Formats: sequence, C-alpha cells, structure tokens
Amino acid sequence: MRATTVKRSAKPTTVRLEARVPSPIKDLIGRAASLEGVTLSDFVITILQRSAAEVVREHEVLNLSVRDSAAFAKTMLAPPKPNRKLTQAFARHRQSVTMK
Repeated sequence: MRATTVKRSAKPTTVRLEARVPSPIKDLIGRAASLEGVTLSDFVITILQRSAAEVVREHEVLNLSVRDSAAFAKTMLAPPKPNRKLTQAFARHRQSVTMK
C-alpha cells in the first residue's frame, strides 16, 4: 500500500492571551464589539493589534525638525572627513573583525 500525504493549509499558530478586567470595562468592550458587529475576541484582537502597531511605529520613526532634517541631508550629501579618533577606530575594527 502507498502512503498518501495530505497537504494541510498553512494556518498561523495561535496562542492564548488572557487578561482580568473589572466588570464595567468588560461590559464597555462588549458593547463596543457589539456596535461594530464583531465578537468580543475579534474586537479585542483588532484594537490591541492596532494599538501595538502604533506604539512600535512611534518608537521606530524619528521625527526631525525642518532645521535638523536639512542638517542631516547636508551631512549625508557632503560628509566631513573622518577625524583622528574615527580613523583609529576603523583601524582597530579592521584588526579585530574578520570578514567571511
């Protein structure tokens, strides 16, 4: 007899996330979910994901003033020559790091 391999759909692994909240907060979340026409779990997951993405974005994005942005662009387009300490640091790096 020949073995047959059944290909299963690639379903993302899920994990459990629990939180204890006061009853009025759960009621409020439940009401909001109902108004959106989704389950409480789907509502919580959507809101948490949106909020988490915003927090990460706020910490990853660097906001510069117009003056700082212009200074950064100017330095990138015409970088200064390396000073003595930077030249020494490059030399130490070349001696201590091997490239493969």
